[in-house]
This record gives sequence, C-alpha cells and structure tokens, in this order.
Amino acid sequence: MNRRNLIKNSALATGGILLNTASFANKNNPNMENENLKLKGNFKHSVSRWCYKKTPFTDLCKAVQSFGMHSIELTGPEEWEEMKDYGLTCAIGWDKYPPGIKLDNFYSNPDNHDALENYYKLLIPKAVKAGVKNLICLSGQKQGRTDYQNMINCRNGIQRIIGLAEDNGITISMEYLNSKVNHPDHQFDNMEWGVALCEMIDSPNFKILYDIYHAQIMEGDVVATIRKYHSYISHYHTAGVPGRHEIDDTQELNYRFIMEEIKKTGYTGFIGQEFVPTGKTEEEKLAALKESVLICDV
Repeated sequence: MNRRNLIKNSALATGGILLNTASFANKNNPNMENENLKLKGNFKHSVSRWCYKKTPFTDLCKAVQSFGMHSIELTGPEEWEEMKDYGLTCAIGWDKYPPGIKLDNFYSNPDNHDALENYYKLLIPKAVKAGVKNLICLSGQKQGRTDYQNMINCRNGIQRIIGLAEDNGITISMEYLNSKVNHPDHQFDNMEWGVALCEMIDSPNFKILYDIYHAQIMEGDVVATIRKYHSYISHYHTAGVPGRHEIDDTQELNYRFIMEEIKKTGYTGFIGQEFVPTGKTEEEKLAALKESVLICDV
C-alpha cells in the first residue's frame, strides 16, 4: 500500500477525522499538504496527551502518526503499549501519582519522599521495557519554606532514585512552571533555581523540562536563557502567551525564531506541543496541532 492510500484508509477508519483535518488545514494554510508532513528532521515532534484529552486515544495516535510526529507525551505504561502499534513513543512519561502526591505537592515536601521513591522504582523498569527515556518530576510548592530549604529537600528526594535512573539510562526531568498565573506558590519558577538544583544533584540524568510558556510569563528573555542554559535542558514545551493557546500569530512569542535558536545549540530531541487548542471541532483542533508542528519544523 502506498503512502497516500495508507493515509486515506487511516482517515476512513477514524470516521474521516484525518481527511477533514487536512481539508480544514488546506483551506487556512496552502502550505499544509493532504498527506504526511515532510518534516526536516532536526527535531522530534510530540504532543501532550492532556491537551487533547477529549480526543479518543486511538484517533489521536493516528493523527499524530499522519502528521509525521514521533510521540504522545505525558502518557503512562498502558498507553505506551498502544502507541507502539503506530510507531510512536513517549517523549516524557509519567504514571498515576500515589495518594497525596500532585503537581503542587511533590519533591519540595519531604513528607512525600518515601512515596516518590517507591513510585519511581516501579515506573523506571516500565519505562525501560517500553523504550521511554525521560520521566517527569516536579518541585511542588514552597509551602512556607525558603528557596534553599526546598532545593535541599528536592535534592534529598531525587538522590534516592537518581542512581537507578543512571543505571537504566533514564533521565529525570523537572518542569519549570509559572507561579503568577497557573501555579501559585510553585517553587521551580525561575531558571537559576533549577540550574542550581541540577548542579547540586550533579548527575547527567537529572535535567530541566524548559516550558517556554511558563518561562515567558515568569522571566521572559527566552532565547537568551536557552543560549545560556541549554546544556541543562532535556526537553522543551510550547504554548502561546497569553492564554496557553496556539503558537501562531495570535500570541506574543515568535516560535519559529525560538526553534532556530534551539537548533543552533545542537539540540535534536523532542519539542512537545502543550497548548490548549481553541477550535470548536475536532478537525480544527487537530489542524492547529499540525500547523504548530510546521512552525517548529526548522
């Protein structure tokens, strides 16, 4: 079966989603083809599952595959198995957190360290089996502690599992989140704190997930930060500012320029689309993903 027929049949199997998406995309952007994207290959392309949580997972897999992408991230072991059927991997993974552990209550709170140690000791072997190389972690909130005390707490907790990660070729990546709009009181909300934590842990398997949306809200100066600290970064996330929507010309960041600068650093890893699409239909939402991949394909 040639490529064009494969795309056509996949679209029909999902109720026409892919063909409708391509039609929508062509109407709004003549550079978007009604077939697999012919990407340059300088980066690998991913999308966060939660941004398309209303899209049936099988349909999302088929769309992502047809767009020439490589990954659906922030997925867990059960989804990793299904993704293999579509030639996809997970750029950065997670699994359901233990009771009490959540985005804003993580490593900065030492009461969580026992549960997190068990969590990663179970998850790392599953990641190895599935070929997933990167797992997410978070600092959590300050909760009245000083920046330095939380850095010590995070170091102490992560040191419990970083040896296992090193032995298995797994990178543990802590995400930079903003504390102004989305995550009040979050500890890791500036790049210098995250870099200092990396230095304190001193492992090639602990790095930073640099979320450009969050970084723009907190500090701006995104390109200068990437130029200075790119060696500490294992993964990038995108989203438009303000609003966390599409990365097109409706927002303030020039993502094509940012991607050119990331390319200059020698980075060849994953670019994770983590915007919330504004389209009303599934076709419009998937077309926005396709357009974002093209913007980042430099």
